[in-house]
Amino acid sequence: MSKSSNAAVTILGLGLMGTALAGAYLAKGHPTTIWNRTARKGDDLVAEGARRAETPAEAVAASNIAIICVLDYATTRAVVEPLAGALAGKLLVNLTSGQPEQARAMAKWAAERGIDYLDGAIMSTPPGIGQAETLLLYAGARALFDKHRATLAVMGGGSVLVAEDPGSALLYDIGLLGIMYATIAGYFNSLALVGADGVTAKTFTPYVTKWLGAMANFLPEMGRQADERDYRGAEATLEMQATGLTHFIEAHEARGVDPVPVKYIKGLLDRAVADGHGTDDLARLMEYIKKR
Repeated sequence: MSKSSNAAVTILGLGLMGTALAGAYLAKGHPTTIWNRTARKGDDLVAEGARRAETPAEAVAASNIAIICVLDYATTRAVVEPLAGALAGKLLVNLTSGQPEQARAMAKWAAERGIDYLDGAIMSTPPGIGQAETLLLYAGARALFDKHRATLAVMGGGSVLVAEDPGSALLYDIGLLGIMYATIAGYFNSLALVGADGVTAKTFTPYVTKWLGAMANFLPEMGRQADERDYRGAEATLEMQATGLTHFIEAHEARGVDPVPVKYIKGLLDRAVADGHGTDDLARLMEYIKKR
């Protein structure tokens, strides 16, 4: 594709992520306009060929696609709301972290002003931007996503539309990051456990990565059980696992390690067993996680 055929883009916000986004477009030959409150943050990008705008209005005027990636939705609104007229008929892509309700409100604001809008979530750190496998989640009109798919894919080849509900990308983002943080907490908890007996992270981690791969194979069936509310035990009952986790907790405490993640699951198991669900599978715990 020739350089002139690449869509021009504007990047609003040059934190670590915004800088990476602009760099990806420059690397692929897209005319790229940048704006940041602290202008000097764009010096390296200007040296690579970016055009620096002095104001958000000037930045938006330079392209038909504006991508904003700033601290939060309050900052996003402070930047884009004064630009409603300039953004009309253009595409605004919001890659700012937030809550689904904020994304839905932002989409409503954009629609009322004739602004094409996609909300998104970046499932990567800045070094992954521009890579073929990097996942970005989008939410909004399917036709709009399809129209700009190639341009969006510059930021990550794994770009995908989750749903047309504007809040869905952030909903998935929070869900996926919840899994990440829970996994990290479990990982460090286990490092503390095995480390108490002299096992290093370097020795233990290869087993962790293999086990995580094996665990991924369990999830589709567990998901089916959760969707269908079919909790019949097939391999490991809740009663058996509640007993087993008692030994886990004892092993942690004997080594001076607080088994917080295991205690949480043990509490759910005990409640389910006490309610007469001891022969069910782990998916039964969904009913207890949802209860307040």
